[in-house]
Amino acid sequence: MPLRHVLPNLVRDPARALVEFGERSRGEVVRLNFGSFRPYLVTRPEHLQQVLREKSGNYVRAGDGLQWRPLQRLFGQGILSDGEPWSNSRQVLQPLFTARRIDGLVDRLAEAIEDAVDELDGPARAGRPVDMGAEQARIVCSAIMRVFFADKISVPDALRIMEAQDAVAWSVMPRILVPWAPLAVPMPGDRAFRRAVKLIDELLLPIVRASKETAESDGDDIIATLWRGRTPDGGRLDEHQVRNDTVSMVATTTETTISVLTWLWPHIERDPVVAERLYEEIDRVVGGAPVRREHLRELRYTRQVLEELLRLYPIGWLFPRRAAEEDVIGGVRIPAGATIVVSPLITHRMSTFWDRPEVFDPDRFAPEQVRARHRWAHFPFGGGPHQCIGMHLFYLEATLIVATVLSRYRFRLQRPTVPGIKVAAALRPLDPVELTLRPAASVAA
Repeated sequence: MPLRHVLPNLVRDPARALVEFGERSRGEVVRLNFGSFRPYLVTRPEHLQQVLREKSGNYVRAGDGLQWRPLQRLFGQGILSDGEPWSNSRQVLQPLFTARRIDGLVDRLAEAIEDAVDELDGPARAGRPVDMGAEQARIVCSAIMRVFFADKISVPDALRIMEAQDAVAWSVMPRILVPWAPLAVPMPGDRAFRRAVKLIDELLLPIVRASKETAESDGDDIIATLWRGRTPDGGRLDEHQVRNDTVSMVATTTETTISVLTWLWPHIERDPVVAERLYEEIDRVVGGAPVRREHLRELRYTRQVLEELLRLYPIGWLFPRRAAEEDVIGGVRIPAGATIVVSPLITHRMSTFWDRPEVFDPDRFAPEQVRARHRWAHFPFGGGPHQCIGMHLFYLEATLIVATVLSRYRFRLQRPTVPGIKVAAALRPLDPVELTLRPAASVAA
């Protein structure tokens, strides 16, 4: 399709335009034409496995690439980059996010989430509508700052950082849509980006610097762990890398859960069958007790609901890669230096791989359905060496929030529609999701 037809669609509705690219490709490797920028689109699960896992060493994150270049000005070199800085940070941070360690934190997370959800009692009793996106931000920040940052970052400051991150995510979209534009060329959003980064640094840098003095005696919170971390040659991470990774980890441990769960409420209100199955499971497993570790393994349908949310609204919607050396994918020659576009948003919504992909259907993730499907048809956290280290945390945290809220409340949306997708550095709901809560006990009575 000529560039003059592609760009208006991308600007008007980027999510729909991207999925249409995938549908027209029918799973074949195709080259997109954005004028001087012509990346290869890879959507088929077998090809994704080759790029993200089997030959991941050849398909690297590019520092000047499609998505990373504009965001690098915030996150810098560290856990969200590539090469040695990424390797150093990954080695230091990975032990904090193993399945075993996260499982050991479940009850602490559950208690923090329960305390934060308590604050919904007032609006529920008064019948006062709440913005669920904002409430989820408060709940998530309360839990994450307590358990992973040892309260070094206050919840009000964490919420200010999240607002700034949201501004960053939106402000870089013009550069993602026009990746060939040099950073020196002014673009819409640049001023908002600089303001947001300045605010984040003003809030986090003093905390990072103060933590250096107490790191040896502190526990295993993220900032202290970074200061104690060692590089392969025995050196310490410098202040820039500790700062970069602190900013990255605040983002990855909070905004993921908040963004994905915001779409939950309209989807389950829209489908009474899904809602009833979800309520029944949570009431049966949890009852009136606080949600704890022993409940999680029994919340199987809740997990299916989360997987379906991740299919439609994946954590990372775009994983661009650069081919270090020439290769062949699906019979198509990929020259060295070429950009590869890999997008869960596209693959997850293609009718080539999913039946009725536009329909919200948690039964897609029943065990027999998962076994029958290619492993790489669903990859909301990426894959290979760069798979999101917070994946296990997301499933536990999101399950705890959903089970805690729905064991205590029923709800009605102010506007019973599913918001569209605002494509930015991460996916965001186009409109707020406002709802009215009622105590579950009063509904049952």
